[in-house]
Amino acid sequence: MGSRLLYFAGDRLSHAELTAACLDGDIVEVGEGYAPADTVETVALRAASLRPLLGDDLAATHLSAAWIHGGLVDPPGRHTVQRTSLRRRHTLVSRRLQYRDIRVDPDDLLRCGGTLVTSRARTLADLLREESPVYADAARAFAIAVPAVLDETRAWLETSSLPHVRRARAALTALGDQLDVTR
Repeated sequence: MGSRLLYFAGDRLSHAELTAACLDGDIVEVGEGYAPADTVETVALRAASLRPLLGDDLAATHLSAAWIHGGLVDPPGRHTVQRTSLRRRHTLVSRRLQYRDIRVDPDDLLRCGGTLVTSRARTLADLLREESPVYADAARAFAIAVPAVLDETRAWLETSSLPHVRRARAALTALGDQLDVTR
């Protein structure tokens, strides 16, 4: 289920009509769609905005999931996704997506706005498992915006068997120490 507050090009309005309404200030971009300018940007609305790209067999992960959960102000330029189905894909999904052909454990998924997205704990763990300043900055922003995610992720990492969990645990400890100092 999507949101009745979201508009997509070619659905109820053409791309030209959406652009004109955006220029008039009536609507604003939300992910891959548009919503009335006075709409509160919720987790469900952000997730629903990706529904046309993700369908039923892809889940938003990493930076995209952090944005959906309210940990990042702006959506990433390319949305990171992973498959949720048992079958692997053999075709390019979309140039708007960074596709990772690893199935996400169903226990790590939430359905928000009709779209599958990794849980907050899994999302932060995924960010911390990567060795990249972009992901480190996103993890920090996520932890600042949603402080409860630190404890959720700590508990999630205790039972995880994913690659680079040791790195994620060390990064989580360092992030927690850094945020305790800055508060």
